[in-house]
Amino acid sequence: MKAESKNSARCQIDRLDLMFPDCMIKTMDSQGRQSKAIDLERLYHRLSDFFQADAQTPAFPWAVRKDAAAQACEITQRKLCPCRQDSVHWDHTENMYVEGDNLAVLKLLQKSYQNKIKMIYIDPPYNTGSDLFVYTDDFSMEKAVYEQYESKRKCADAMNYERQHAGWCSMMYPRLLLAKNLLTEDGMIFISIDDHEYANLKKMCDDIFGEQNFCGTFIVNSAPNARDYGHIGKMHEYCLFYAKDSTKTKTNPLKDADKKFRFADETGGFNIHPLYNSNEAFHDKNRPNLYYPFYLYPDEPIGTEGFYKIGLEKKEHGIELYPPKSLKNSVQFVWRWGKERARQYLNTEIIGYRLGEGEYRIVQKMRRSEKIIRSLLTDKKYASRRGTAQVEALFGAKIFSFPKPLELLLDLCRTATDDQDIVLDFFSGSATTAHAVMLLNAQDGGRRKFIMVQRPEQTDEKSEAYKAGYANICEIGKERIRRAGDQIRTEYSEAAFDSGFRVYKLE
Repeated sequence: MKAESKNSARCQIDRLDLMFPDCMIKTMDSQGRQSKAIDLERLYHRLSDFFQADAQTPAFPWAVRKDAAAQACEITQRKLCPCRQDSVHWDHTENMYVEGDNLAVLKLLQKSYQNKIKMIYIDPPYNTGSDLFVYTDDFSMEKAVYEQYESKRKCADAMNYERQHAGWCSMMYPRLLLAKNLLTEDGMIFISIDDHEYANLKKMCDDIFGEQNFCGTFIVNSAPNARDYGHIGKMHEYCLFYAKDSTKTKTNPLKDADKKFRFADETGGFNIHPLYNSNEAFHDKNRPNLYYPFYLYPDEPIGTEGFYKIGLEKKEHGIELYPPKSLKNSVQFVWRWGKERARQYLNTEIIGYRLGEGEYRIVQKMRRSEKIIRSLLTDKKYASRRGTAQVEALFGAKIFSFPKPLELLLDLCRTATDDQDIVLDFFSGSATTAHAVMLLNAQDGGRRKFIMVQRPEQTDEKSEAYKAGYANICEIGKERIRRAGDQIRTEYSEAAFDSGFRVYKLE
């Protein structure tokens, strides 16, 4: 890695120069070097047709938003130094584990990984009061600083409350700005959060990624037995889902393990669905090509479950079948398939079926055992205690509090990634994301790569982790990847997947 990061603001100016070269001015910077600046008046006139004078732009409401955004543009002189002794298969792996403050690391990743990360998952601090004081950019925020920006506020209690949230937002904002730059044009980001900062995180992400790129919020059943919060037993957390560009993003369906089939043939299980289109907007007058007869042959049954051969040519004893009419308005329905497609799948995927005595339908075999990921993730496999048990099984001790369950990351990776995509987690904790990427590769033969980033936060001297020899969280994360790789290799002995990782430390 280069010792100096890219300046995000300078990158944006370079882009403007390509699009509007006549709106740029040549200037000199503070060191006497030639530079570029924007002629705002000229740019305004070029784009004046697209300005709305009375538009109410919803600014994200916290006092030092501008300063937080500026942090993302500041150049860092820090660098990433290789640590071969902590790495696994250094010469052959494409995975990375980076120890250090994620703000600086995200800046350093810009040069090599801009527009290259397909999926980002993060599980940041939830701002509960016990998880705030570890980041060097001071997102707890000094009271005097906040008062400087909010001197007109009168209520001290409200100020303290808002100061707490403003500090958290000031920590997250520059990191999310930098993260967006790393995503591919069809990339996606998933962010776990609870009630404390959900509202602020949603506003922040709308501001950075755009409301039009908000894909939804997952409600995750993280505590099936509920945690007592005084007035309510809380069972869930959230996971926000944004795309860099929702018009270019495509998610993969998940296997539906609960899918039950009523029938089966030599190809596999299936259910049946009428071939006609029950939408009254499509009828014989505007879709005449979809209105034609099938012929069902009652003397040629297929199996013993009420199926019969069909054709498109009339034969002796054949029963002519058209789509029915709607019961409500007597609109003549049409088929969902045209005649040529129907001919291709006769008696394989479309077939005759007897509903009752003398009543027949043309039906399609529905074999799909996949479904789009649901917004309600209620299965117990998503529970936090499952994640804790998985780490405990690997280490033989409870060395990490509330790691995310492996199944949550597996399903997000299945939804968002394909064969050779890169997955980034810059609050990587116990490295559940790395574990999930390796396991998914072993299961489906993929070659996904991971980049884990974690600040080396010290473990409590009284904790099981410290007693087991893990002085900081990074030591836990790296060891988990090693152990998970060995475990997966044992379970999937024939699979060829990358269980290595290169370790870098921020200096």
